[in-house]
Amino acid sequence: MSCAKYLPLQRLTEAIAGEKRKGKTIVLANGGFDLIHVGHVRYLQQARAMGDVLVVALNSDQSLRALKGEGRALIDEEGRVRIIAAMACVDYVTLFAEPTVAGVLLALTPHCHCKGSDYTLDSIPERDIVRGYGGRMAIVGGEKVRSTSLLIHRIKELYG
Repeated sequence: MSCAKYLPLQRLTEAIAGEKRKGKTIVLANGGFDLIHVGHVRYLQQARAMGDVLVVALNSDQSLRALKGEGRALIDEEGRVRIIAAMACVDYVTLFAEPTVAGVLLALTPHCHCKGSDYTLDSIPERDIVRGYGGRMAIVGGEKVRSTSLLIHRIKELYG
């Protein structure tokens, strides 16, 4: 994939090690980002404010389909990578195929792992991993008033 901010996990691990050597605070946000909306933008902007370097781990098409069902992803992974990489607040983008972002967290050990407001600090699936390597977690993005699923439902209502 030809996108300057996109790196496969192995190359990203090396880049993040370099950022850490420079004293940068690394933040990881993750998700499917299947149909970008203002809630995603708020989430990523607030995640970026938690540190110096924002890494966004995107669910692969296969992973998103397993989590959300047939018919997803609406936008293929290459398109989603390009959209997320176009955001000024994002420094790096990678893809992951697993059901959770645990492997990315273990590879990068970011200082801060951000999740959206549909989680609490106690409900973050990867909380034990983050605590295990000494990282912190944050809930960002404000109240969850939009979701891709709600947008899909609304589009179906309007255009059936």
